[in-house]
Amino acid sequence: MDPIIDFLNTIFWGYVLIYGLLAVGIYFTIRLGFIQFVHFPEFFRVVLGSSESDKSGITPLQALTVSLASRVGTGNLAGVAVALTLGGPGAIFWMWMVALVGMATAYAESTLAQLYKTRNEEGNYRGGPAFYIARGLRAPWAGGIFSVCLILSFGLVFNAVQANSIAGAVETAFGIPTFACGIILAALAGIVIFGGIKQIARVAEVVVPFMAIAYLAVAIIIVIINISAVPGVIGMIISNAFGLQEAAGGVTGGLAAAMLNGVKRGLFSNEAGMGSAPNIAAVATPDPHHPSSQGLVQALGVFIDTLLICSATAFMILLSGVYTPGMETTGTELTQLALDAHIGTAGTYFVAIAIFFFAFTSIIGNYSYAENALTFLRLGNKGGLTVMRILVLLMVLWGSVQSVATVFNAADASMGLMATINLIAIVLLSGTVVKLTKDYFAQRKAGLTPIFHSADYNELRGKIDDTIWHRDNA
Repeated sequence: MDPIIDFLNTIFWGYVLIYGLLAVGIYFTIRLGFIQFVHFPEFFRVVLGSSESDKSGITPLQALTVSLASRVGTGNLAGVAVALTLGGPGAIFWMWMVALVGMATAYAESTLAQLYKTRNEEGNYRGGPAFYIARGLRAPWAGGIFSVCLILSFGLVFNAVQANSIAGAVETAFGIPTFACGIILAALAGIVIFGGIKQIARVAEVVVPFMAIAYLAVAIIIVIINISAVPGVIGMIISNAFGLQEAAGGVTGGLAAAMLNGVKRGLFSNEAGMGSAPNIAAVATPDPHHPSSQGLVQALGVFIDTLLICSATAFMILLSGVYTPGMETTGTELTQLALDAHIGTAGTYFVAIAIFFFAFTSIIGNYSYAENALTFLRLGNKGGLTVMRILVLLMVLWGSVQSVATVFNAADASMGLMATINLIAIVLLSGTVVKLTKDYFAQRKAGLTPIFHSADYNELRGKIDDTIWHRDNA
């Protein structure tokens, strides 16, 4: 199977997705009138809504924190370091660029997830790409393939990878054996995921802001202390991004390496277009009660993940003085070296703690996506959910003590397929996204609180659940 998996990964990640995700991001940026720049303040306004009048969903803030729980993982610490060593400082610039266009993609896919969401057997909202593929494109078979790929990659294998990162970092910093760390991690994860998506949302609402603010606070302090060196770092990032800094370019591969590694790291980190975050976007009760408002919330998630947290890691590394072009040290080790240079041996402990929080929240966030996929496959009953939760915990235990390289390659192929299906779907449904966007901002411009009126969308008749959008007659 290895040659087949490697071939698929070469096709998906070497050609289809690197260019496809970027192209779709540019496409939606232009077609939606540069929404992420023109309407950026609105991204913050819609996060503060509530779901008090509708207990079927979670709040917009909870949806944002759960999606950030999944987005913000070890990639924000280790992945940025890898991008720097393989692509040079210029990779950070291209990481920023792909995040800026990715915000439009994230908006589109999460808006569609809201529009086509349904209720499960308990009356709670569920949805995601599988649902808008099946309902919007009348292709339930493609939705089924998407769901299976999502469960295999995000639900199972990626959680083993996160557990492996936690166990390794904790063992290095505190000397706790990996198997003991795995048991503790599985116990903590079990307490959260056996409470279902609403329990995950309540935990994420507290933990994610805490971890993000703490991490950014340390980065800000380091930047302030080294403020005189900041202009030079920014200049190095920009010049290397265009192959102008020959010293770095000669070692790292110049413009091509900077662009490729920055684009890849940005796409992998913020997940825009992958079809993952829309699964939790669909669970939210939007406020204003319009599909576009939840799309705006998830676009903000891309901004926070890449332009804030990934950038924080990059600046801490580049300001430390430990980074040199072509160095062999990379990943978590490079991030730890940088923090050690800034704050001494406490840096090793800080990175270990940061990885624990970042990766643990990724585990519970990833599981929430898998629960939506089970609902689509009609396996979301009590028995199906129990089996899924036990499998997740077993993968956490296994991942904490075993190298997961081979299975990770298979998960990459699985994620590549689901992302390809999702990109095709959102482009085919882009006309609906444009119409919803114009409707939302026309109401805002008229001084109204945007409300979705399903009667204005004859083309959606029979495709969406009108009972969910009952406020359209208010």
